[in-house]
Amino acid sequence: MLADRVLFLDGEALVIDKPAGLPVDRPRNGAISLENHLDSLTFGFKRWPVAVHRLDQDTSGCLLLSRNPKAHAKFQQAFEQHLVKKRYLAVLEGVVEGEGVIDLPLGKVSTREKGWRMTGDPKGKSARTAWRALRVQDGRTLVEFQPETGRTHQIRIHALEGLGAAVVGDPVYGKADPVGMLLHAAELIVPREGKDDIAAIAPLPDRFAKAGFGNA
Repeated sequence: MLADRVLFLDGEALVIDKPAGLPVDRPRNGAISLENHLDSLTFGFKRWPVAVHRLDQDTSGCLLLSRNPKAHAKFQQAFEQHLVKKRYLAVLEGVVEGEGVIDLPLGKVSTREKGWRMTGDPKGKSARTAWRALRVQDGRTLVEFQPETGRTHQIRIHALEGLGAAVVGDPVYGKADPVGMLLHAAELIVPREGKDDIAAIAPLPDRFAKAGFGNA
């Protein structure tokens, strides 16, 4: 139940720790998605909460939902103005050292064989991600990412094309892994004028520990 995974709650906002495998948008095949859980996330309100941003299906962690239309517009504006602080943790398939900023515009490509995917494209939409290597173990690296923009698959592409190492378990840009994709939205901070920040931290999920990275 997602009601047991609430990280932040007030009259305007709700942050949940979205489990990996749960799509935010309803899939074409009608499989279970966030929408199927919204009725359990009203907490006394008649209106269902609405997701303000997106996390990939296989990405876990902090997901912000608004509890009324006015708050939704305000939060969307904060994202568009790059005022929201997002911190992700990922395990990469390879040894990465140091820290820096990846500035790599992204574009969408599509082929009949592989379907659509994102890739670095000088003519694409701007995308910037700060990164810092935290720990190397058994040829893999735990990396902290702080995206300044919110492009589709941004961290996954910036890891692969910017750092030369795919996220472990990435079924599109790397290779699938029994533990799943090791990408987690660990922290979210949304500033609000005249109110305390929306602040949430999602604990590292079990699949990281199974891969030998139990402590960030």
